[in-house]
Amino acid sequence: YEAVLKDAGAASNAYTSDDLTAYHTTFSKEDLEKILAMEADRFQNLEYSESVFRTEALAVLGEYNKNSASPTSKLNEAMRNTAFDSHTYKHTTMGFLKDIEDMPNQFEYSRQFFDRYYRPEYTTIVVAGDLRPQQVRAMVEKYWGKWERGNWKPPIPAEPAQKAARTAHLDWPSATLPWVVVAYKSAPYSDTEKDQAALDLISFIGFSENSELYQRLVVEQQKVDELELYNPDRVDPKLFTAFARVKKQADMKDVEEQILSTINGFKDTLVRADKLSAAKKRLRYQFALGMNNSEAIARTVASYVALRRTPETINRVYDLYASLTPDDLRNVARKYFGENNRTIVTLTGPKQETDR
Repeated sequence: YEAVLKDAGAASNAYTSDDLTAYHTTFSKEDLEKILAMEADRFQNLEYSESVFRTEALAVLGEYNKNSASPTSKLNEAMRNTAFDSHTYKHTTMGFLKDIEDMPNQFEYSRQFFDRYYRPEYTTIVVAGDLRPQQVRAMVEKYWGKWERGNWKPPIPAEPAQKAARTAHLDWPSATLPWVVVAYKSAPYSDTEKDQAALDLISFIGFSENSELYQRLVVEQQKVDELELYNPDRVDPKLFTAFARVKKQADMKDVEEQILSTINGFKDTLVRADKLSAAKKRLRYQFALGMNNSEAIARTVASYVALRRTPETINRVYDLYASLTPDDLRNVARKYFGENNRTIVTLTGPKQETDR
């Protein structure tokens, strides 16, 4: 496999997030048939020994330990573990440490996992470049056409309604700037319902570098040196999360209150029509400008087809953005930004002299 890629001068890697695993390879179009044939063999006929599996499983543990040296990694882990009770979003993509440590013993389960999920009903092939679709489809049919469907459907537990606000705190053992993270259970991805699209616009209006909160906390008061809102597209309801890295522990409560005030403001006050219109245009232009090469196009399309199995969903969701009104944003804010839907996680290092 590696020799074929090297001969083709190809760059190849993979990543996994909450709802998908993506294998991506960039190469010259002359090698398309060779690469497609090889990937078809890998997806349909992969074989590996238990010793190789155990070695790779230990590599995952090493990656977890490396990531755990970052405060943001542990913050995200604590946030999800605190906010969720039943759904698999309770753990990060890598999973809980106890499961990772036990993974070298899970060779038989890994074979079962491969048999369940490496099936045509769970797989989409995305090809982007200077190619003719009919020729690509003929190659795919040649090498993938006899792949048999499976019958596995994962039993993913529904998350029960949260009944009270939740909090957690992490004491970091070494010097680091404090963090305040505020999250709300929110909507799943949809290209027919307005909720997730409205939350995207709320996150842009409320937390982008042009927002009033960013200008106040980062530029004017200089209490925060990093502020961002994470509202990912996910198959099931997930978290709408604001992250703030605070310069002094003494300012943490004020920063938290300003974040909450901004979020609650969307429940009480209608966004100005001109501000909403400008946000829609910015989102659309940023999206279009980001797809400036074949690799970026494939990556973007892959993230959407993992949600709806068709790139047409991109057009549908941007039609939703265009249709949103100030009332829509306020209604969605009232629906999701309740106290009982909230989780706050903080992290601090050893108290510094300047904070006393």
